[in-house]
Amino acid sequence: MTPITTNDALIAFCDRLSKAPFVTVDTEFMRETTYWPKLCLIQAAASPTDAAIIDPLADDLDLEPFLAILRDESILKVFHAARQDVEIFNRLGAMPRPLFDTQVAAMAAGFGDQVSYEALVRQMLRQELDKGSRFTDWARRPLSEAQLTYALGDVTHLAALYPKLRDRLNKEGRLDWVMGEMEALTDPVLYDTTPENAWKRLKPKKFNAKYLAAFVATAVWRERAAQERDQPRGRILKDEGVDEIAVQCPTDPDAFNRLRSVPKGFGASRLGLELAAELKRVL
Repeated sequence: MTPITTNDALIAFCDRLSKAPFVTVDTEFMRETTYWPKLCLIQAAASPTDAAIIDPLADDLDLEPFLAILRDESILKVFHAARQDVEIFNRLGAMPRPLFDTQVAAMAAGFGDQVSYEALVRQMLRQELDKGSRFTDWARRPLSEAQLTYALGDVTHLAALYPKLRDRLNKEGRLDWVMGEMEALTDPVLYDTTPENAWKRLKPKKFNAKYLAAFVATAVWRERAAQERDQPRGRILKDEGVDEIAVQCPTDPDAFNRLRSVPKGFGASRLGLELAAELKRVL
């Protein structure tokens, strides 16, 4: 199995996708040590037998033909647990509309909350998935045949599963409701990474003015620091740290070292000095 690494091959594949009523999509990415996800593979299928893997790390490969498919509202894009995939494509300027998330649909069909892809394939297609390549470093090249086969299975099985799930929901009279729920997954607000809005994803525990001023300032500062350093938010400061800082309102670096949820030595670090100055300013 050879991934698509050239523009000619990608154009030819996308030409086939453009004629399909639906396209199944999945991605493999790395973000354990970064704020921004690193896109490593794109898998797509027009049917269980017409599928390919696109290598976004290939030199000089222009993803625009595939991004155009995602933007084409005459083609339904099918994902399983779409949130992180959509985040990646939205950042590339290609919000995948219309969208069908089989995890959300499976919940409406009675399979339980957040059913896994493996469980859904097992129950609806009576097939077992090989999980041996689940923890692959997808940024490494070359990938083995087993790794590529594993990745491609994420969209070929999905292409067989989607019509069955759609028909089941249709017979139960729930399809229109489910499609309405899917629209919320393509709301750009869900994927907003503007630092000034970062506090809205957290749950403040108090509502007095001093606490909220420190809470908002700390969340905004953390988001900006994570983006600038391309590090996960939790490596900068954990969520509970945002709350504890808002409660205690430390304005000098030494005060940070008396907090339980702040990393040891934080107060004397560049990050601690920055946050102390920001808290002093807003308070």
